[in-house]
Amino acid sequence: MNYDRTELLDRLAAEYVFGTMSARVRSRFQTILRALPAARNAVHTWEQRLIPFAQSIPPEQPSAKTWRSIEQRIAGRSAQSSSPWLVLLRPLLGLAFGVVATIGLVRLEPELFVPVDEIVQEYAAVPASYVGILTDADDNPVALASSMRHGKTMSVKLLRKIEVPAGKLLQLWAVANDGVPFPLGVVPGEGKDSFEMADTSQNLLKRVSRLAVSIEDAPARPGSIPSSFVLTGHCVRLW
Repeated sequence: MNYDRTELLDRLAAEYVFGTMSARVRSRFQTILRALPAARNAVHTWEQRLIPFAQSIPPEQPSAKTWRSIEQRIAGRSAQSSSPWLVLLRPLLGLAFGVVATIGLVRLEPELFVPVDEIVQEYAAVPASYVGILTDADDNPVALASSMRHGKTMSVKLLRKIEVPAGKLLQLWAVANDGVPFPLGVVPGEGKDSFEMADTSQNLLKRVSRLAVSIEDAPARPGSIPSSFVLTGHCVRLW
């Protein structure tokens, strides 16, 4: 394999940093890293791309259960055998759980995200997007939301079905930095769907810190007051 190709090194470096290489391929790539400065530079570039994402959200300490779940998803085994990048991210995760978890799910399980996953898989890069993982009261991930930075389409994927009473619906809200929520659109009770927002993500979400879902009688209008939130999560800016 010709490791002098910039595109190949960039893709391999992305897989290495995100921890998605198999043990055999990772071991081989570590040998390449020791011998090839260009490979080390590619890995360093990807590390620098990810670390600033932590500045997009406020500090939050994940629960022990959540950390174990992330380790299992990324490494498929105990922390002792995790990738070097996962070990590096552990203290960072404690300061910026939301963004790291989001990046991990976008890159490691792209089939859960739409439409960001297509770009991730093709270019081994996270596109400029607003994304979020919404969890329930027990901190279990239930819904994933994504929208391109300058797009108007919000895509939502339910990781498990939500029981919605007859005649009611699930409403997605954006919670601004000042704590005031405003409606974005209606989300499915199961599976995945998308809806058009009133404006681009950049205009609507640039001052939004969290996303939330409530159960409502009808689609919310601007100025509506939401019912109790059943799901909440960080709104993470990825660029």
